[in-house]
Amino acid sequence: MGWALLGSELSVLFRRLRTWAMLVALAAVPILIALAVKLSSRPATPGRGPLFLDRITQNGLFVAVTALVVCVPLFLPLTVGVVAGDTIAGEANLGTLRYLLLAPSGRIRLLLVKYAGAVAFCCAATATVAAAGALAGVVFFPIGPVTLLSGDTIGVGESVLRSLLIAAYITVSLLGLSAIGLLISTFTDVPVGAMAATIVLSVVSQVLDNLPQLEWLHPWLFSHHWLGFADLLRQPVSWTSFGENALLQAGYIAVCGALAYGKFTTKDILS
Repeated sequence: MGWALLGSELSVLFRRLRTWAMLVALAAVPILIALAVKLSSRPATPGRGPLFLDRITQNGLFVAVTALVVCVPLFLPLTVGVVAGDTIAGEANLGTLRYLLLAPSGRIRLLLVKYAGAVAFCCAATATVAAAGALAGVVFFPIGPVTLLSGDTIGVGESVLRSLLIAAYITVSLLGLSAIGLLISTFTDVPVGAMAATIVLSVVSQVLDNLPQLEWLHPWLFSHHWLGFADLLRQPVSWTSFGENALLQAGYIAVCGALAYGKFTTKDILS
């Protein structure tokens, strides 16, 4: 029953026009970046604009990485917030939550399935940006060996692998936000409110992370490691930042999951 429920959840999620509209919008970001650089009459100035923007003209493989950097602060959290905020509140708003719970699935299993759906969207969203960036880079710019931040040069095959690692890093970064959205979604029957609250929290976390006066708080913010994938662009690869990020997100998943369970198990679905 659990796998059937998960299959149904994924089917509903990826058949929605809203889901595909968000994925298309995400795919447009790297394409616009590539076009802007391609059509520009002046080369990008090093140190200005998003990371790696000045390297795109020399190597199209940097389009995907630059696009991911651009999407992390706003576009990816926005789309993930929409999906995560709709998990429980959307069903309650439509009046379908009570029918889902009439089936022998149970509230815990339903929570797990809803979170799994949000995780699947995180993977799809990040993969969309990376794939569209790779395609735009191949079409508009030359492709060749990549010089890493450590000064070492790697081939195209390993460069693609590094890009996939960065996409995986960013996907992990969004798992904590998904858990926060699921938690908020259990507190309301208004999905728009849950979506907005999740997105606002992602913005607030990033603002707080940039205030030096709150340096003591930074390691506890779920967005603290969102752009900390530089270690994946060195030789040899250092997994320290990946591990710290995964541990932080796991903490948010555990805490928010426990709170969501406590709230959802006592939620009046007949009100």
